[in-house]
Amino acid sequence: MQSPTPRLPQQPAATRAENDARLTVELASVLAGARRRALRDGDRQIDTAHLLHSLLETDADVRAAFGPGPQVARVLGYLVQRSIGYGLRWQGSVENSGVVPVVRAPEVDTSQYSPSAVVAIQGATERAEQRGEARAGGVDLLAALAADGECRAVEVLARAGVDAAELGGRIEAGTPVGSGSRLDMCNGVDGPDPR
Repeated sequence: MQSPTPRLPQQPAATRAENDARLTVELASVLAGARRRALRDGDRQIDTAHLLHSLLETDADVRAAFGPGPQVARVLGYLVQRSIGYGLRWQGSVENSGVVPVVRAPEVDTSQYSPSAVVAIQGATERAEQRGEARAGGVDLLAALAADGECRAVEVLARAGVDAAELGGRIEAGTPVGSGSRLDMCNGVDGPDPR
């Protein structure tokens, strides 16, 4: 007799935000990665720390926004520790930094995302719209996360020695991180003058 095939836990259906045409393919992939991480960690909702972790793992433009040096490694170190100590106090609680999401359209299933994560995703799409872009990317989401001084992602950044306000300001200003970096190209900076 053959043993039955083990059943995998049922994955939640993709949210409308992940299928929304207002997100780049890369950002939709980041949201899917954050959802998998939340499931793996046993968290009830996808929070801003899940989003930050997925952004850093998958988006080179986001990593470039931090500039040279060990900042990305330090932030990832804190995020990795989430399931083995740091961040355990977050388990079973809903992240809400006090910013109330105003859902314009049912593009985000708020049962899967914390209120702060919903605000960040909406902030990313609004930032892209202000630039005249049809789709939000990873740097847009990073800027939205950095703008919420009370969210878990900003707490992780602070613990790793990253000033979220400074990071967000650099992104908003389009300040070059390094000559010809991917972030420079995203913000329309051509890199060094060849003369």
